[in-house]
Amino acid sequence: MMKSFRESAPIRNKLLTVFVSMTALVCVPALAALLRGDFLTAGVGAGAAVAAAFLGAWYREAIAHPYVSTVVRMEALAKGDLDSPIEFTTYTDCVGRMTKAMFVFRDTAKKQMVAQAEEQAAVVDLFGDALKALRSGDLTVRITADAPDAYKALKDAYNDAVAAIGDLIRSVAESTAEIRTGSSEIAQASEDLARRTECNAASLEETSAAISQMDGRLKATAGAATETVGRADQAIATVGGGRGVADEAVQAMGRVSESAKGIDSVIEGLDKIAFQTRVLAMNAAVEAGRAGEAGRGFAVVADLVSALAMRAEEEAKRARDQLTVTQTDIVTAVEAVGQVDAALQNISADVGEVHELLGRIASDNQAQASAITEINAAIASMDQSTQQNAAMVEQTSAAARNLLTEVSGLADQAGRFRCGGTAVRATVAASAPALAAPKLPARGKEGVYQSPVKPLPAAAISALTRPVDADWNEF
Repeated sequence: MMKSFRESAPIRNKLLTVFVSMTALVCVPALAALLRGDFLTAGVGAGAAVAAAFLGAWYREAIAHPYVSTVVRMEALAKGDLDSPIEFTTYTDCVGRMTKAMFVFRDTAKKQMVAQAEEQAAVVDLFGDALKALRSGDLTVRITADAPDAYKALKDAYNDAVAAIGDLIRSVAESTAEIRTGSSEIAQASEDLARRTECNAASLEETSAAISQMDGRLKATAGAATETVGRADQAIATVGGGRGVADEAVQAMGRVSESAKGIDSVIEGLDKIAFQTRVLAMNAAVEAGRAGEAGRGFAVVADLVSALAMRAEEEAKRARDQLTVTQTDIVTAVEAVGQVDAALQNISADVGEVHELLGRIASDNQAQASAITEINAAIASMDQSTQQNAAMVEQTSAAARNLLTEVSGLADQAGRFRCGGTAVRATVAASAPALAAPKLPARGKEGVYQSPVKPLPAAAISALTRPVDADWNEF
């Protein structure tokens, strides 16, 4: 506990502990006098304790405040606060000595910062002039002035880098001259390719004539196909009507079946009623004969018999109505079947017309086959030359476009710099033409010639720029 009090407790808490302990020591005699009944001594002791408490609080603040404030300012100084004022510099005790030392530390830090700023400004000026020259493209400027020791390595590295860049620019200029030579050779090959393309014009004309003939045949075929589709639509519609009629026939037959079931139930009811009527009639007759005058009661039986007889008549009428409806449905079904038959006849006629149109389409297809044969013959005559031309077109156009782009870019970039006091101007010779990919005849996607030659990789294109003796002569 004493270690914590000595090493980590704030100074205000330490002073508070000391003054409280001293006040307690003053209070002990006063308390003892009070217990003995010596009130005067106890009162004097209490007054002394109160005075000690007030004095302790004042001394605590007078001692702790300068120390705490000085420590806080010292921490701020350590963090880089050089502008806040330093208090208690007039003190001659430990606080005054610390504040005076802080004052010296602050002034020293400010002087060091000013010196560093001046040194950095000098270095910035030194490198700024060189960088401005570098930005303008002058690679001959070097930093010759003395630099601070901390920046000498940076100065040497900068001079070495500028020298390396100058060597690189000179190498680029030499490469540009070689590329210009390759461009001239590619231009000669392109002219040879153009002459070969002209030789294929005659074959292309023959092919165009055959394509025109095939186009007319294709139009005729399309018209016939359109008409065939229309007839097929009519046939489909007719078949749909026939199916509808057939459905009606089926429904009519169903109704006939249901009517037959109704007739069966009606007939069964009539049979039961007739039987009951016969029984009641027999009973009425027997009872009436036996009873005589007393047989009046059997009049009720007679009435029932009469009612049953009327009901039997109604059931018979229903049976007749059901039979009539059934007969009507049968007639309707017969008519529907007849309509279905007529619809099927129409379908047969339409199918015949469709067959006729299909014959016309077959004839047109034969004509198309003849035209395609002619086209294939013309394409066969062009095939060998087209393969050679396609290879040259792909190689020449790719190499020419890449060469022209690179030469232009290198000339523009290299011309911005001066190496060894002379301006580097890498330009493309005026005799080197701007090459473009020749336009080949437009072709369809299917059934036509496709060049087997694939685009060259970048390595092969760059190889074309080297001087050659007889590589292009064989073309």
